[in-house]
Amino acid sequence: QVSLVESGGGLVQPGGSLRLSCATSGDNLRDYGVGWARQAPGKEREFVARIHWNTGVHYYADSVKGRFTISRDADLNMAGLQMNNLNPEDTAVYYCAAKKYGGRWVTDYDYWGQGTQVTVSS
Repeated sequence: QVSLVESGGGLVQPGGSLRLSCATSGDNLRDYGVGWARQAPGKEREFVARIHWNTGVHYYADSVKGRFTISRDADLNMAGLQMNNLNPEDTAVYYCAAKKYGGRWVTDYDYWGQGTQVTVSS
């Protein structure tokens, strides 16, 4: 079992930055994949970034490449998502998710946080 709690969302102007954090507890995340997904109103939930906890190998959706950076701190059992140059299309609820051995699709993931709202607006 893994518990995930996101923090760091909020309102930011276009071009601004936010850093999301995901505090984890429960099972050791060795061999887990951890990802950040988002869901905008009326849209399906989609991954924007994933990382393999052991190796640090990561994936980014095309829409966020070069702007978002996923990270993990094994000592603190925390994952992060640095988001730069935000635009209104990034407005969504952002979720942290985890699955042993990882996975490509949101439907693969067993553990989810409650989500944190990110709103990009002037």
